Amino acid sequence: MATDVPTTTHFTALDNLSLLPVEEQLNRLCDGLTTGGPDPAKSVFAEFRYHRRHSRSIGIRKGEVSDMSSRSFEGVGIRVLARGSWGFAATSDLSPDGLERALRQAREMALLFADRKSEQSFLESYPERMARGGYSVAGFAELGSMPIEAKFDLVQQSEEQLRQSSQWIEAAMCGYTEVFEEKYITTTDGARCRLNLVRPELRFAAFASKDGQTSRGSDSVGVTGGWECLFQNRPAEAFIDTAAKNAVELLSAPPAEGGKQRVILAPAMVGLLSHEAIGHTVEADFVDSGSVAAGKLGQMIASPLVTLCDSGRSEYAEGAGGILPVDDEGVLAGRTPIIEAGKLVSYLHNRESAAKHGVAPTGNARAWEFNDEPLIRMRNTYVEPGESELDEMIGGIDDGYFIDGPEGGQADATGEFMFGASRVRKIRGGKLAESVQKLSVSGNAFEVLQSVDAVSRDFRWDLGSGHCGKGQPAKVDAGGPYLRCSVLAGGAQA
Repeated sequence: MATDVPTTTHFTALDNLSLLPVEEQLNRLCDGLTTGGPDPAKSVFAEFRYHRRHSRSIGIRKGEVSDMSSRSFEGVGIRVLARGSWGFAATSDLSPDGLERALRQAREMALLFADRKSEQSFLESYPERMARGGYSVAGFAELGSMPIEAKFDLVQQSEEQLRQSSQWIEAAMCGYTEVFEEKYITTTDGARCRLNLVRPELRFAAFASKDGQTSRGSDSVGVTGGWECLFQNRPAEAFIDTAAKNAVELLSAPPAEGGKQRVILAPAMVGLLSHEAIGHTVEADFVDSGSVAAGKLGQMIASPLVTLCDSGRSEYAEGAGGILPVDDEGVLAGRTPIIEAGKLVSYLHNRESAAKHGVAPTGNARAWEFNDEPLIRMRNTYVEPGESELDEMIGGIDDGYFIDGPEGGQADATGEFMFGASRVRKIRGGKLAESVQKLSVSGNAFEVLQSVDAVSRDFRWDLGSGHCGKGQPAKVDAGGPYLRCSVLAGGAQA
């Protein structure tokens, strides 16, 4: 299924692109292959990806500095497709000789294994999907020029405020990380683009103790954008208050009741469900391996109220943590509907899987570092907002739970999942009541989405901190509105 392409409403176009020496050299190598003539050794597809990353971290725990570090690296990854076989090589030697050597190695690897493959790889040409020019996500220059002292001060003050917010809190921690990414991608079939972006995040945790009971409360935020983007929805004090209140309330909260429950899932839980239990099952490599989504295109798999998408843009709200104008194959990373009004309409593809399925690539090929090959990965995965008011949704539940504060868990290719939740309140008689202990939420993701009978107008990105793992990390985000649905809750009786 074709997807729309991003516009510069979310990214600033970089005009009059001034190339770095390494970028000029990659262009020469690429053009040399493009005009290589009839020589079979040069009749190949090639993809060149320069990547520079610079990251800084600050951590304060119990009033002491626990982390103050800075890391940088740069290098080039080269993939070659020759005679139906891929070859890959990476190098941090950015000299002309080093880059030419890596290209030869990638080509040799492709040809070496060409006769040993049972199934040939191939690509289709989609020139309108290939990125040209430059893209810069807001905040890159601003955050880079901001004094590190100002960032340190906020982390130090936040940790102190969190630690002193209650007599029951014995320890606290606050951490800040920022990652600057610069990439240049060129391919023999038309991509030639540069990408600049920065991803900052803040994490807060409080540890409380009373009468032999201990508990932990936390909150975090991660975005793609500048410093102010971190606080566009809430000030730092609100994150501190959430972490502290969560830790203290859990000290005396009653246990939750287990069993099938009617619940309201907050945007963070909706995002976790969308990413872990749905998103991975529709990644085309998992589909081809037999995930539960295989063979279900065109079928109703969720409530007609549910539209679920994955996008390289920050839809409905600014600053999503997985913003990606261009993927690591040079493909424009637009919005891809996965479930549309309950019907499964698309999988997530890289260029190879798209060709195999006979569709356009969706811009979901991502590599963590220059020496990693791109894999099919999500960007920002979400359920679109609906028409219901949250108060009315809560009012429709006589006995159930309001569930927020995801604490990870697991999901598999069948759609079965189990997630933890730390900020849970009882719903009694259509009203929010007391907080309860942490519980687990489980079930089959598609059955949960089929049970949805209300979707709120609200929308929030809420999983931008941390990383997704699939052989290599990836920075993603997920979120959505509030959903009213049925889940299996693991509490006192579970």
